[in-house]
Amino acid sequence: MTYIKKPIFRHPSLPTNEIGLTYRDYEGVVSTLCAGCGHDSITASIIDACYELSLPAHKIAKLSGIGCSSKTPNYFLNNAHGFNSVHGRMPSVATGANLANRDLVYIGVSGDGDTASIGLGQYCHAIRRQLNLTYICENNGTYGLTKGQFSATNDKESKNKKGLDNPFGAIDLAIMAIELGAGFVARSFSGDKEQLVPLLKSALQYNGFSFIDVISPCVTFNNHGYSTKSYDYIREHRSLFGELDFIPEEETINTSYAEGETVTIKLHNGNDISFKKLGADHDPTDPHKVLNTLRNNRSDGKVTTGLLYVDPDKSDLHDTLNTSSKPLNSLSMNDLCPGGEELEEINNQFR
Repeated sequence: MTYIKKPIFRHPSLPTNEIGLTYRDYEGVVSTLCAGCGHDSITASIIDACYELSLPAHKIAKLSGIGCSSKTPNYFLNNAHGFNSVHGRMPSVATGANLANRDLVYIGVSGDGDTASIGLGQYCHAIRRQLNLTYICENNGTYGLTKGQFSATNDKESKNKKGLDNPFGAIDLAIMAIELGAGFVARSFSGDKEQLVPLLKSALQYNGFSFIDVISPCVTFNNHGYSTKSYDYIREHRSLFGELDFIPEEETINTSYAEGETVTIKLHNGNDISFKKLGADHDPTDPHKVLNTLRNNRSDGKVTTGLLYVDPDKSDLHDTLNTSSKPLNSLSMNDLCPGGEELEEINNQFR
């Protein structure tokens, strides 16, 4: 595969973030996806979120599986750690990496096929274990690399490009994430950067498993008039839960809106998510009401976007297993091999 690198030249007056990096420092190689692909818009939002959070690339690990979506980590954060895994196995690789080095920020990019089909079991157990990972599913309801077959997230009411009906019901990954105990669940649309960037910033700062289901139309195979994952359908059938903003801890918190109630939810690290309730007074901390609303909207043909659910008190996998507070590669030989007496004491616990 040929990768086209971007020009090295950078204008000396480009604005920088708090750690002195420009937006260009967060980019990757030139995308080889189809022109207009929603995945490229998601890439741009990830770049925006990491730039605005002033995250250094050497502190980020990006992981993916197989599919059009899993190519996208090559298009952002060129200087970050990266691993392109086997089809559907990204959560396992992320689990191993996270347990070995808890100091990195982990971004997992997957697709609806990579997640809801071959990788469904991996996805479920990553949630169950509360892996500290921002899991982004670029959801287009189709297998783009193999020429447009229905994926497991495609709605039964949808048709393929040739007009054939989908005979099976869809797996709703957001509903599944809430039911399995994910601490942060959101859904967005690749064409809505104003909503997606704050969601990404909040998810990246969340201590635990955060999942964002991003509807990302496939312009080649699933963007026709009778597709429920097309640009036109999503624009016409979106139901927004509210307006969201992410407020870093060091900034002054000013949240006032002319209409609706504003709820501020504090995350583990002191940062805040400011959520403005709209309509039916959606409470993102009540999983039962959230699930009922999602199911009702889905039965009405609506695609619900926004911050769906958040639990500010969830603990992550390291807290559950009581792991070392230091990355494994920073432990000394004395830490790793404490001696015969300690080993005998450990062995006695299993006798």
